[in-house]
Amino acid sequence: MIQTLFGSVEQEPSLLERLKSGVEKTRAGLVTRLEDAIAGKKEIDSDLLDELEYTLISADVGVRTTGEILERIRQQVDRKLVGDASELRGLIRQHLLEVLQATERPPAHVEAPPAVVMVVGVNGAGKTTTIGKLAHRYKAEGRSVLLCAADTFRAAAIEQLEIWGERTGMEVIRQKPGADPSAVLFDALQAARARRSDYVIVDTAGRLQTKANLMAELEKMSRTAGRVIPGAPHEVLLVLDATTGQNGLEQARRFTETSGVTGIVLAKLDGTAKGGVVIAIAHELNLPIRYVGIGEKVDDLLPFDAEKFIESLFER
Repeated sequence: MIQTLFGSVEQEPSLLERLKSGVEKTRAGLVTRLEDAIAGKKEIDSDLLDELEYTLISADVGVRTTGEILERIRQQVDRKLVGDASELRGLIRQHLLEVLQATERPPAHVEAPPAVVMVVGVNGAGKTTTIGKLAHRYKAEGRSVLLCAADTFRAAAIEQLEIWGERTGMEVIRQKPGADPSAVLFDALQAARARRSDYVIVDTAGRLQTKANLMAELEKMSRTAGRVIPGAPHEVLLVLDATTGQNGLEQARRFTETSGVTGIVLAKLDGTAKGGVVIAIAHELNLPIRYVGIGEKVDDLLPFDAEKFIESLFER
């Protein structure tokens, strides 16, 4: 089952197969290289541990997570709980799964619509595309969706969102470029209530001149949402480009500080061998991964499931 803001929906039967194709490059960069390092080895020595460390860090699993994995291996070797290198693959797999499961939590439950989803992230991360795909996913679940073009800082952002509105058959609430984003959001929420929409997905500016500006703008939008719809925004999703690796982690830190992020969407996962950054982001920021983007098509945004993600990496 997939957890949504309005409860659970059925898991897609092809989710695992689609994930497997989406993480092909990461599997080659992480799991295949782990297996190559371990292959033919019996003894767990410092050379092998150095090779494992290099492989994990190269796949952007993160220094902290990598250190914990190696420490666990050393402790188990010292206590003679692990003696054969062939057991290391399973040990690493289990630790990665535990890291992801530790950050899993369901989204806030919304009793009465509209549910308000703010989408944040830097320009170029795939934010507007993700909004279009997310809208398509909600619509496929039988929900009505209204799009809010609150990225008034960049004129092209409004146009891009309108293109997605046309593609997915959804209304876009907009004003002129340069308008107050909170005013656009207010209009969208009023329209959503009048039309009895289930979801309002809010596009936000990806670049403002200073961090202080960004913080003030997003905080003002959150306050506006909460005044019109009690409890809103119900979800603040940060879109990160998986191909940026550790830079994505830095972006996540900055946005988490400024905008109360509740979950991560990792876009362009199919385009990188550094998908291990999923682990680093979840672990270091203690944030759940909500969705992963695995392609250009409108339905190439998949709900994230820790067990299936690890299975897609480690199973052929």
